[in-house]
Amino acid sequence: MKNPVYINSIASISPLGTSREEIWNNYKTDKHFISKHDFSGTEAFAAFLSSDLKETLANLRNSDSRFKGLDNSVLFSIFSARSAFKKAGWAKNNSIGINIGSSRGATQLFEKHHKEFIENGKVEVLASPSTTLGNISSWVAQDLRTSGPDISHSVTCSTGLHAVLNGVVWLQSGFADKFIVGGSEAALTPFTIAQMNAMKIYASEDLDFPCQALNMEKKRNSMVLGEAAGVACISNSAENSIAKISGIGYATEELKHPVSISANGTCFQKSMKMAIGELALSEIDAVVMHAPGTIKGDEAELYAINAIFGKELPAITSNKWKIGHTFGASGILSMELAILMLQHDEFVPVPFSALSKAPKRLKNILVNAVGFGGNAVSILINNS
Repeated sequence: MKNPVYINSIASISPLGTSREEIWNNYKTDKHFISKHDFSGTEAFAAFLSSDLKETLANLRNSDSRFKGLDNSVLFSIFSARSAFKKAGWAKNNSIGINIGSSRGATQLFEKHHKEFIENGKVEVLASPSTTLGNISSWVAQDLRTSGPDISHSVTCSTGLHAVLNGVVWLQSGFADKFIVGGSEAALTPFTIAQMNAMKIYASEDLDFPCQALNMEKKRNSMVLGEAAGVACISNSAENSIAKISGIGYATEELKHPVSISANGTCFQKSMKMAIGELALSEIDAVVMHAPGTIKGDEAELYAINAIFGKELPAITSNKWKIGHTFGASGILSMELAILMLQHDEFVPVPFSALSKAPKRLKNILVNAVGFGGNAVSILINNS
């Protein structure tokens, strides 16, 4: 990157809460937000929003008649974007770009409409426009009254950090001065859980910590799903910024299997090298890993980190043991964790991982994400 891009604000809604203080306080404990739920007769672990947050979203839905037919993934984004926009102090009606993606899109609403079609052979008038993936960014633009480009996309689980990549490129090119980027996921349905179980990657053991991300001794896959959205306001201006992006990296690798990456994490190695650039490896203090809690996924990413850093191994952590894997929103939530650690100058470890030890300092943090298809993204975050 020729010039850094500044993060002027970040906001999220997740099982951790919504306010900066609440989220940070929840990160500082060993408490997780994963519990067993009934999914149409099948019990499975998941991390849902709290009942208070569900009520908040219900109030948001009822606040505008136009919101009543929207999927939760869109409502999550509207809620988070409003908060991020307010924190950034940006004025409305500016030419601000928006790129908020989702791995699966309007999951709950799509399944509802499809069920009605199977039963009745008909669908509601707004079935199509309310279930398109572009619905997310366009509705945020409507709500914030912005006039820049509105982009939505799916790059599976690296969707959120791909939105950051896109925003950075728009800013670096000079085609925009401000961009709202993020990811949203509300896919906790019986059908989604069944798909994860079919791949044999879902948590099944009733442990103190059901998701064993970064436990490199685990004998079973332990991925757990969560729901969340995260949105960041980024720009070319350092004014009132909370952190900066000084490096971006991305890579794809040849697929050997549709749902896995190579054992040596080739795409991670390439994306991390690109993001680090000319910075000395010893300057990287921590890595917020993608680490979904699967045996092969965790091992491949750790292999890549060891291959890049060798004896200069930075501190490593992940948040999926606490809130589950939020698909397209996960990368933004990992970026939020990195920003919070920088702001508080405090490392958040994984309590049961022997690898997750605090560094001597926190100045430069690398954030990783990867999705089905071997699409890796790495973002280098540091103090503004």
